[in-house]
Amino acid sequence: MFRIERYTPSRMEEWNDFVVHSKNGTFLFDRRYMDYHHDRFHDHSLLFYDEKGLYALLPGNASGNTFITHEGLTYGGLVMGGRATANDVCGLFRQINSYLRDSGFERVIYKAVPWIYHRLPSEEDLYALYKVCDAQLTGRDIASVVKPSDPVAWRRDRRYGAHKAFRDGIVVKKSDDFATFWDVLIGNLRTKYNAAPVHTLEEITLLKNLFPDNIHLYVALLDGEMLGGTVIYDCGAIAHAQYISATKQGKHLHAIDSIYMQLLQKDFKDKQFVDFGKSTEEHGAVLNETLIYQKEGFGGRGVCYDTYAWSL
Repeated sequence: MFRIERYTPSRMEEWNDFVVHSKNGTFLFDRRYMDYHHDRFHDHSLLFYDEKGLYALLPGNASGNTFITHEGLTYGGLVMGGRATANDVCGLFRQINSYLRDSGFERVIYKAVPWIYHRLPSEEDLYALYKVCDAQLTGRDIASVVKPSDPVAWRRDRRYGAHKAFRDGIVVKKSDDFATFWDVLIGNLRTKYNAAPVHTLEEITLLKNLFPDNIHLYVALLDGEMLGGTVIYDCGAIAHAQYISATKQGKHLHAIDSIYMQLLQKDFKDKQFVDFGKSTEEHGAVLNETLIYQKEGFGGRGVCYDTYAWSL
């Protein structure tokens, strides 16, 4: 039997320390990251204890009578320590369902942590969703991922573009000029998708200051002018491209090609995976063929981000 406790700010240090030593947690589960937009979500995160101490965490929020893991995160799900076993996790989900029913919830939406972010095999939760919860797969987004130690060959146009960019004098480097990049990003998203970045400039600046070793901006410069850039979330063995964007001139001069040639062949060559992120909308029902074509040109191949749901 597990003891279930609801998260409170007084548990922040305990929570964050568990995430660091867990087998499938990333810095996105650090409470400083989760809570930067705490005003948008009604947090209902849970901690689970056995006789030896803290066993697992479940980032979550309430949306009406639905429990979501977690609406403000790219992925969520049960964060487990190395002691987690299949049988115990099945028992834990029985208790979770009982707790959520008693708390007035009627439905659960569960966003699992993709396997590439696991430090150790960590799919005990997926088995429990099948065996205990009778969960249904309700969303399947596809991301494009590169394994730098065993890369798929770049498409010819991407390789040509990168080499031409470097011949033309483009320089790729880290930068703290998020303000200039955000102007480029906002303009592109508004023009192409009538959308805005998930994070405001103020939010990404705050997160960069909180996580200086995890959040980086790489830019392509020509004579000091920013032509494009990418915001990278460094999750240890995995690097995730959170944003990618270029100016009109940057697109013409292949700025993004140059950035990713340097990152994949030099800066990130020792990473286990580089995740270019999802190219789908509406929980996977819509595939952005242009976007995934670009990512696959860098050798990216498919990893699914899955969402499950079940009734309580």
